[in-house]
Amino acid sequence: MQESDNSWINIADIMSALMMIFMFISIAFLFQILNEKEIYKVELNKALHKEFDKDLHNWQAVITEDNIMRFDSPFQTGSAKIPENFEKILEDFFPRYIKVLTHNKFKKEIEEVRVEGHTSYGWGSIEDKKLIYLNNMDLSQQRASSVLAYCYSLENPFINQNRKWLEENLRANGISFSKPLFMGKSQGIVDSDRSKRVEFKVLTKEHKKS
Repeated sequence: MQESDNSWINIADIMSALMMIFMFISIAFLFQILNEKEIYKVELNKALHKEFDKDLHNWQAVITEDNIMRFDSPFQTGSAKIPENFEKILEDFFPRYIKVLTHNKFKKEIEEVRVEGHTSYGWGSIEDKKLIYLNNMDLSQQRASSVLAYCYSLENPFINQNRKWLEENLRANGISFSKPLFMGKSQGIVDSDRSKRVEFKVLTKEHKKS
């Protein structure tokens, strides 16, 4: 009986050891994945800054740590018509942006390139909160779609070369006022002017799954 008990104890010890080994391997693999994702994010950020830093001030744009290209809203109040000066910016920006994203280093991990339209809260004298939200949602979607259509339709050799890829990956989303920007580091005071914006955002395959 004693020998049988010892055998079971030995088997239990072996199983515990194997579970610990498996756990350590899993943790190591997870850290490797997280590290690769962080490296990808940093490398893409460097590439975007290298390509666009000299233009950001004139474009009234910024590149965030999350690799969002953020432009101050160029639109007139209540309008989805792209002003001529922003058309010229898009003509310069978009082919270069796609050139960066379709580099072998980045392209295979991209699930979606998203054009987002953002508005600020309010709709004239209307006080109905539902109507304010829906009107802004409709306007932000129109603006995002207008920007996407203009970019997609550009007659540029590099855009033509990647048009099929754009059809598979380029999307437009209206966000209404759902994701406002705040003044300074405060999360309490909304910056209405900065909240009105157009963003180009890259979603990686892992990001999309999560």
